[in-house]
Amino acid sequence: MTDILGALLPFWLQIAGAAVLGAIIGSFLGAALVRLPEQRSVVTGRSACDGCGRALTLRELIPVLSWLAQRGKCRTCGGPIGGWQLACEIGGAVIAIAALLLTDEGMALAAMLMGWQLLLLALLDLRHLWLPRVLVGWLAASGVAVVAAHAWAVRSFDPVLASLAGGALGFGLLWLVAKVYLKGRGREGMGAGDPPLLGAVGLWLGPLGVVEVMLGASILGILAAIVMLVSKRNVAADTALPLGTCLAATAWPLFLLQGPG
Repeated sequence: MTDILGALLPFWLQIAGAAVLGAIIGSFLGAALVRLPEQRSVVTGRSACDGCGRALTLRELIPVLSWLAQRGKCRTCGGPIGGWQLACEIGGAVIAIAALLLTDEGMALAAMLMGWQLLLLALLDLRHLWLPRVLVGWLAASGVAVVAAHAWAVRSFDPVLASLAGGALGFGLLWLVAKVYLKGRGREGMGAGDPPLLGAVGLWLGPLGVVEVMLGASILGILAAIVMLVSKRNVAADTALPLGTCLAATAWPLFLLQGPG
């Protein structure tokens, strides 16, 4: 599909279209970021101000531009429109543009799909230390679909085998770490969603990708702890860090560089 668009549209127009599409998807992700923890539907109900409850007009729902025009405030009550919404919209656009610019031929849509899912999971874990199983399941299912399509394109079953091996290694590795920690310390040391998330990532990236993601996430976790120490926040052995955010932030750039496992 991206090859067809490339033949029909000038490159600057492809970039502009990707940015608009990404911002629209990001707007939806921003709504999901607010609604999912409150157990509200993300597909029904009109968008409304969280402060006064007024339904938003189409002019107020233009990604990025509406937030900037209103200076991050509701026009009616003056209540703040969270910066998380703007971050989702900009993040969605950046993911789409980067996928178009940096992926190998034919992988742009797959990279966008993976990036948008990981963006939502990363922010949910960062804000709530929560990785919904259904979202992780969708990430895993889409990874299998992408790898299967890639295997069909290259006429080889090897990508599927690598994907399954990566999924098993990713889940098994963090599951084992969690069990060892629980047995040794007598308490939970990892969120229940982290092993399934790394397993889902493994389906996209394969066994080597799992190892690379673990290394990258460990480095990000150490850097986060250093930042917390420098900012004089208390960091103890039981301080909760969003491992899922670190995994997501490492996994997507790896997919951009190497494609499916």
